[in-house]
Amino acid sequence: MADSPAIVLVHGFWGAAAHWAKVITELNRRGFTGLHAVEMPLTSLADDAERTRKMVQQIEGPVVLVGHSYGGAVITEAGDLPNVAGLVYIAAFAPDAGESLGQISQDPPPAASENLTPDSDGYMWIKRDKFHESFSQDLSPSEALVMSVTQKAPLASVFGDSVTSPAWRLKPTWYQVSTEDRMLHPETQLRMARRMNPVETIELASSHASLASQPIPVTDLIEKSAHASS
Repeated sequence: MADSPAIVLVHGFWGAAAHWAKVITELNRRGFTGLHAVEMPLTSLADDAERTRKMVQQIEGPVVLVGHSYGGAVITEAGDLPNVAGLVYIAAFAPDAGESLGQISQDPPPAASENLTPDSDGYMWIKRDKFHESFSQDLSPSEALVMSVTQKAPLASVFGDSVTSPAWRLKPTWYQVSTEDRMLHPETQLRMARRMNPVETIELASSHASLASQPIPVTDLIEKSAHASS
């Protein structure tokens, strides 16, 4: 759609840009051509926000930022650029100023928190044999296997990084809640969504991996945000 804003997709912990594969193909099928997916190092909120800013700054015209999981914190930190027209949160963190992911995620703790394990280099992983039940219980075993083998772990220290100036206080927002989420408690998602006063909130009976298990309604929400931001 020539008159639509560009869409920049921002992945979360334990996944890379390819987690957006089904959403990308569906957006393309609907005529969206200005599609971009950030590949982040997951080394610090500052690093990941800067990588996202650099991509947005290369785009002429309005941009809708879409963040999944930790990607919500990234678009919250990076979304104050003048050409960002809207923010879409997909089962995502939406911290306020001074809030860290560690603080948010433990109030209340998610069901699968005990399935995280650090390695000797400081990276935090989902235990391989617990990935399916923790992250993507509504995907097929084969899809979950690929996700578990290719998971991209963050430095554990990123959980302590905090947002400086939340862009959701300045930009229109949309939020998708995953009601069966075991990685980010659904109550936490609802609480963050309510305080943003989004244009629209939708609830899906999905795992944390809603972008892969329910790409059609996720794409519907992104499409609505794009039309509103045109």
